[in-house]
Order: sequence, then C-alpha cells, then structure tokens
Amino acid sequence: MTIRATVFGENVHEQTSQVVRDLYPNGMHSTIADALNVDPSIEASWVTLQMPEHGLSAEKLAATDVLLWWGHAAHGEVKDEVVERVAKRVWEGMGLLVLHSGHFSKIFKRLMGTPCALKWREAGERERLWVINRNHPIAAGLPEKIELDMEEMYGEPFSVPEPDETVFISWFQGGEVFRSGLCYKRGAGKIFYFRPGHEAYPTYHDENVLTVLRNAVKWAYNPGPAWTAVTDAPNVPVDKALEPIEARGLTIHAKGAPGLR
Repeated sequence: MTIRATVFGENVHEQTSQVVRDLYPNGMHSTIADALNVDPSIEASWVTLQMPEHGLSAEKLAATDVLLWWGHAAHGEVKDEVVERVAKRVWEGMGLLVLHSGHFSKIFKRLMGTPCALKWREAGERERLWVINRNHPIAAGLPEKIELDMEEMYGEPFSVPEPDETVFISWFQGGEVFRSGLCYKRGAGKIFYFRPGHEAYPTYHDENVLTVLRNAVKWAYNPGPAWTAVTDAPNVPVDKALEPIEARGLTIHAKGAPGLR
C-alpha cells in the first residue's frame, strides 16, 4: 500500500520573509513533504499557489489520496473553481489535512459551512498540546503532551461545527486554550484540522509534530474507489422501484411538468 499525499503550500511568506526562508529554505511545503516521505508507506509531492491551477488540476487531485493544506496570507487568491474541485474530491473520498492558519482557507470554510473564526496572538509563546484521545490512530507513538517552545496563540471560541472526535487540546503561556486536533467526515472523505505550524517558528522541524502529520495521513486515507457519483441526484421512476409500487397523487417533477429542473 502506497498513500499518495500532496502538500499544498501557499509559498508566500517564504518569498517575503528572511526569517521564514532561514527556517524553511525550500519552503514549508517541501519540508512537510520530505517528512512524510520518511514513511515508506507514503509518497508525498508538493504544489504551490503560484502554479497553474495552484497545481491542483483534476488529474493531480485524481492521483491524490490525501491533500495537506497550508495557507495564510493569500486565502483570497485561491480560485473558487479549484476550491470546488477539491471539495468534490473530499466528498468522493480524498482525505484532507488542514494545517494552522488553513482554518481560514476557502476550502475549510466551504466544507465546514461556518466562519471558522478564532482569537489569536503572535508572541512566540509556549504551547502545550495535550493528547486527550490517547487511543486515536493520529496519536500513535506520541507522549501524553507535545511541548512547543514558540508558537502563535489560537484561542477559543473556535467557530467550527462540533467535531466527530477531538484528539488534541492546547494550552498557551498566556492562559488561553484551543481545540487543536479535530476530526470530521464530509461525504466519503475524512478531514483533520491540526493547529500548530506558524511560519516564523520551527514547528515543522519538531519530530512529534511530524509524527502527527504522518499518522493523520494514514488515518485520512480511504483505500476504497472514489465515490464519483457523490453529487448525482438521479430520479428512480416508479417502474424502476425495487419493490412494485403504484404512483399516487400529483407528480410535480414528472417530465415536462412546470418547474422541472
């Protein structure tokens, strides 16, 4: 089994900030993809915002089992048609990992259907991620908590739907807490939101964080065939019903009827 992972990186801060370039000389997307490729069961590649179709053509998405998304400064530059293409692939069964400030990305808000807003503070403070779901596959091999010496604070309330499962809760040096590892399902696809990953700090060099990403890719992987008919809404005529039935009453959507779509 080989899981085909694609890392989408916004690749804006790497071009505008020397601090970010020093931390991630080849881009955060490349660092994350390299860390995933350490696992022999994962084959990771990366794409960036600046590529045609942001690198997320229909062909690339069809060849992607799990997509990882990092964005921050250019959410508005992501084309709506690409967002819809990604959403459909998630409904079909592609896994999606949304990282850090990707909470405000078009694709996450599209799939959550809520503002996905939160409190934040950029102070380089200590973060302690508590593993509150110790038997969850995403927490495999982790200690009871992950300590990050410098991170950006995200605080509650986090305006997302109630998750199917919560894996991590963060405490910050300034006192705030945050639900930092949330699991969802949309259609046939699994979604995991993971909070750490501010561009100005070496979060994606932390081995525990990278373990979370590798575990989450495996958790989000759906080995079944794509549910390509997920958006279809076919009519089943009376004569095609599984059991014999007789039509009764007005058939509003009969062929040729007013209002037929």
